[in-house]
Amino acid sequence: MEVSVKRDDLVRGLHLVQGVVERRNTMPILANVLLECGGESIALTATDLEVGLRRQVEAQVKKKGVVTVNARKLYEIVSEVVAEEIVLKAATAGWLEVLAGRSKFKIVTLDAKDFPQLPLGGDAPKGAPICLAAGTLREMIDRTIFAVSTDETRLNLSGVFVTTSDSGQLRMVATDGHRLAVVDRKVKEVKLPRGVILPRKGLQEARKLLDELGDGEVTLVVSEKDARITTPLVAFFMRLVEGEFPDYRQVIPSAPRSTAKINRDDLLAALRRMSLLASERSRGVKLHFEKGQLTVSASNPDQGEAAEDLDVSFAADPVTIGFNARYVIDVLNAHGEGDVVEIGLTDEVGPGVITGSQDPEYTYVVMPMRL
Repeated sequence: MEVSVKRDDLVRGLHLVQGVVERRNTMPILANVLLECGGESIALTATDLEVGLRRQVEAQVKKKGVVTVNARKLYEIVSEVVAEEIVLKAATAGWLEVLAGRSKFKIVTLDAKDFPQLPLGGDAPKGAPICLAAGTLREMIDRTIFAVSTDETRLNLSGVFVTTSDSGQLRMVATDGHRLAVVDRKVKEVKLPRGVILPRKGLQEARKLLDELGDGEVTLVVSEKDARITTPLVAFFMRLVEGEFPDYRQVIPSAPRSTAKINRDDLLAALRRMSLLASERSRGVKLHFEKGQLTVSASNPDQGEAAEDLDVSFAADPVTIGFNARYVIDVLNAHGEGDVVEIGLTDEVGPGVITGSQDPEYTYVVMPMRL
């Protein structure tokens, strides 16, 4: 195998595979990237068996071949060299030569036959194809992924639920039992016979891929066991999370008794300041609503207390409710600057519903805390 490739193109390709490779060293081959040279490109493939990615990089192939090398080490090398062109050459069994200007490296390789076969390439995958803008999918991920549970014992909450809304839109839902994020988007055609759960890691890596694509279009194909995202240069797959996602509709209050409208930027800044003196364990802050005013406060017996008044559009009876500051900060970060958010309240022990004027199809539910 011998191939010449532009350094910048190779760096971008290897950057994408870094989050995919297995780091726990359970199988040494999974820490490697598979390099397949043929035609006018080199294909970079990486997987941890749950997530997999293949990225095509334009190259001048002098001799076809297949080899696997440590993904992290190859990325570090090509990132540090200054030559515009890099030559990858596997002339000796068990070694890959990396030639960059006056620099020369030799990296140990593993047998490519031991690299796992992935459901990428070949025939078109069987499943429900959804064509949508990369920016739309990127936005939907950003508005839900932070609410995914990190509790490894709750497997059915460890990903984002993808389904079709009652109005036929593409819907993504995430919850960790304390808060719930739901976002709907109109796409050309949605054919999802059932809802599926996409894993957190898969979506995190897909997010990087979507960043690289910019404003292009992607195809999301959901099959029985996995979901795939394809672009002209990249094929990506993630295995679905097994289990039943809870009935999230029961969590969303039908109609709040009172609502408050407030500038997103002002509330976000106040919550960040007040959370500095909130309990490190609960991160709890108290919100007291009364006519025209919101008081955000926090108290920590070991460190002190703080309070801040904000202007708010609120005309109902006074109400006081406690929330985990981080849960509210997360959703405010998902809204755009200058947005006006609406907080719907039922009572002091009922969930709060947060929506924004800029995105009425995005709903966030957060459970209260006793403070």
